[in-house]
Amino acid sequence: MATGTLTIDLDAIAANWRALDRQSGAGVQTAAVVKADAYGLGVTRVARALANGGARRFFVAAAEEGAAVRQALGPGPQIAVLSGHMAGDTEMIHDLDLTPMLNSLEQITRHLESLPGHPFGVQLDTGMNRLGVELLEWQAVAPIIVDAGPELLMSHLACADEPDHAMNEMQLKVFHEMTDGTGLPRSLAATGGILLGARYHFDLTRPGIGLFGGRPYEAAIPALTLSLPVIQTREVSPGETVGYASAWVAERPSIIATLAAGYADGLPRTLSNRAQLWDGDIACPLVGRVSMDMITVDITDLPEIPRELDILGPNQPVDVLADIAGTIGYELLTALGPRYTRRYQERPA
Repeated sequence: MATGTLTIDLDAIAANWRALDRQSGAGVQTAAVVKADAYGLGVTRVARALANGGARRFFVAAAEEGAAVRQALGPGPQIAVLSGHMAGDTEMIHDLDLTPMLNSLEQITRHLESLPGHPFGVQLDTGMNRLGVELLEWQAVAPIIVDAGPELLMSHLACADEPDHAMNEMQLKVFHEMTDGTGLPRSLAATGGILLGARYHFDLTRPGIGLFGGRPYEAAIPALTLSLPVIQTREVSPGETVGYASAWVAERPSIIATLAAGYADGLPRTLSNRAQLWDGDIACPLVGRVSMDMITVDITDLPEIPRELDILGPNQPVDVLADIAGTIGYELLTALGPRYTRRYQERPA
């Protein structure tokens, strides 16, 4: 093959959801966040696997993403839209039975006027200062909104991946102040919030990155492998250079493999001369610059020339590669490009 292969273990994703569901505690429903094409892994197959695993509520970023999930799952599961009810989305929200999480007084007005009686939720700002109705606004409109019967009141933690950060307790306190006594279902915890413990769980949790093997869920089952094909190999003598800007110089007689993937496929240039690829359990250094379509790898120490090498897998999970690149696993996952062939592993039901 001329392009890399991204192998996605759907059983691992479903198992991670079930494990986080158990951690969410009895009486707490567990949804699944599948925004950004299920974090780059393909929302159609991922959402179906999660639904088969027991998920009944899904969160997406935009109504258009909700349309893709509805097409994949059909009627029944609830699909909540985190960006709320945007201008121009009314018909899509109605026809596809999406549940917007209303983020502002403007959205609240738009929804209640254009789709009276249609399900909705409300997102509250408890200190992240990103999306959500602020405290003073909420105090002014809460009686009206509560009477309209939202299906969920939610907020989002800014620092849940840092368990000792003071923001966690502060936001928890504000969320209680804004929602206690409403009698409505509540949600505060995504993956990191689940790991903070039962005080953060309320009625619904919303794991996302943890489903796919990312931090902060260290107990997750790895869910993906990215294998890159070798296009060509060459012998390089000491003193010769490899790649743009002559950024790597051979210090010994070397065998260099050119592999089909680059920054157009989601491999950041910051991996240049820093990352490793794997042939089984043998590490091979990425040498020279990451270019648009290719990387070069020193395979001198391999017993034979491989057909492909893994840049993501058991020996180098997504967060390890992200650390090397100076970014986070979320960014690497969602940047994995369309040129990769996506192969799904799933045991027959």
